[in-house]
Amino acid sequence: MSKVKILYVEDEPFLARIVKESLESRDFEVTMVDDGKDAMARFQSLKPDICVLDVMLPTRDGYTLAREMRRLAPSLPIIFVTARIQTEDLLKGFEAGGNDYIRKPFSMEELIVRITNLLQLTQSQKTTTQENITIGRYEFLPLRYELRYDTTIKKLSHRESTLLQTLIDNKNATVLRKDILMKLWGDDSFFNSRNLDVYITKLRDYLKEDPSVQIITIKGIGYHFAV
Repeated sequence: MSKVKILYVEDEPFLARIVKESLESRDFEVTMVDDGKDAMARFQSLKPDICVLDVMLPTRDGYTLAREMRRLAPSLPIIFVTARIQTEDLLKGFEAGGNDYIRKPFSMEELIVRITNLLQLTQSQKTTTQENITIGRYEFLPLRYELRYDTTIKKLSHRESTLLQTLIDNKNATVLRKDILMKLWGDDSFFNSRNLDVYITKLRDYLKEDPSVQIITIKGIGYHFAV
């Protein structure tokens, strides 16, 4: 079996070396870049299975790189590494096409779990989802990461798409918040819980054109997806 190829973009040399060596010891193939200006060329030649991007980089920041990568590879899993965790930073990262965030400083075990989980989610979605699903007046194309309304096409991130698919699988029923967190991130930590709040807000905004489609919060329990 071929190794999972990771493109790792990080400008802190000490941290980068530790992460690279740790990932390689777990049998990942890691290509490391320390400047945003070189990242796209390596991305196109490597064709990685997953990218791990620092947000604050010389020349081109991680958000800019993610947007460019997402245009070329719509289903590519992208993890941001950052010390910035304000809500506006999370929103900016998800809007740029990121699937997940990991906060500095982090443990290698946490990074490996997040990489493994995201790769599994990506593969699972490719093999089990329908080509298109009707949601009220919307059409959801999970394999293309698209939500369509009339002539408008909204490109979704991988995790946005996975969350929407999870709600659809439980439409007109209540899905537990903890179950969503475990499916999307593999744990129900406070940080991931904040991420979920951001994703739910974004999906509500995407679906606002059809009042019959609602994501209803069941306080302390989870969400009811009414269609």
